[in-house]
Amino acid sequence: METIRFSKTECGVDFLINVLNNPEPGQFFKAEYHNTNFFEIVFIRKGNGRLFLNDTIINIKNDSIIFISPFQKKKWDIEKHSLDVSLLVFQEDFLNEFFSDKLFTYRLSYFYQNQYPLILNLPKEQIRSFCNILKEVKVELKATNFDSAHIIRSLIYYLLQRLNRLYGSSYNLSYQIDASNHAYAFKRLMETHIRQKQRINEYCELLGISRITINSAVKKQFNTTATDLLKKRLLSEIKTELIYSGKNVSEIAYEFGYSDPNHLMRFFKKQTGKTPSEFISTYQNDSL
Repeated sequence: METIRFSKTECGVDFLINVLNNPEPGQFFKAEYHNTNFFEIVFIRKGNGRLFLNDTIINIKNDSIIFISPFQKKKWDIEKHSLDVSLLVFQEDFLNEFFSDKLFTYRLSYFYQNQYPLILNLPKEQIRSFCNILKEVKVELKATNFDSAHIIRSLIYYLLQRLNRLYGSSYNLSYQIDASNHAYAFKRLMETHIRQKQRINEYCELLGISRITINSAVKKQFNTTATDLLKKRLLSEIKTELIYSGKNVSEIAYEFGYSDPNHLMRFFKKQTGKTPSEFISTYQNDSL
């Protein structure tokens, strides 16, 4: 599977971020499965089709925004001739350097999200206003000045936080801030260790906190239990393997540390109501 990598040289920018207005469809909207090593926020002014993203299918509509995290597997099935979009693309290091916060992307509800749809539908005027901000960012990227970094930082911070508020409102997510950072740190650790660690106690050990503490933090921030969040992340990873890896259930079970493939199958059936083979059949028939 092809991995598209961010290149400042190819993008012609000085930062690990870029704004692209109606790029060549074959560059980012590939019909073959691929992934990227950067974040993508796709502002769709006009568009019709579907995005196959990890284990989900997103129906593309006019005046919508799609959020894609690094290394999510995807392919596009869209009408390229009528597509009118702007893309904000950036690597995580860009945000870490700009905001001095290694958990910043995990504080944004729409990245590394496994519970809610990764699309936000908004009024036309709001989409246009966000695209105008992107135009300002692009101006600073193309003609960098001594204060461009400050201007880009302020524009991007406003844009990402504004989108976070709208996304939270759309899906009724909590606005409480996890001052301890436990909930965000837990979310980050799952991205790294989900294939090897599938028990809450293992994450408690990594974080150096109790099970009660992690559950309290996750409940306040994400309105769910730590166990449920872990199960959803594990389920998403297993689904992705079933769809893309070409491996059978036994091979996948071994990779995830299951002593018996039947244990994985029981977990999968309990979470989805389907066997792995039934899930694959449903996905291939585009009927998820």
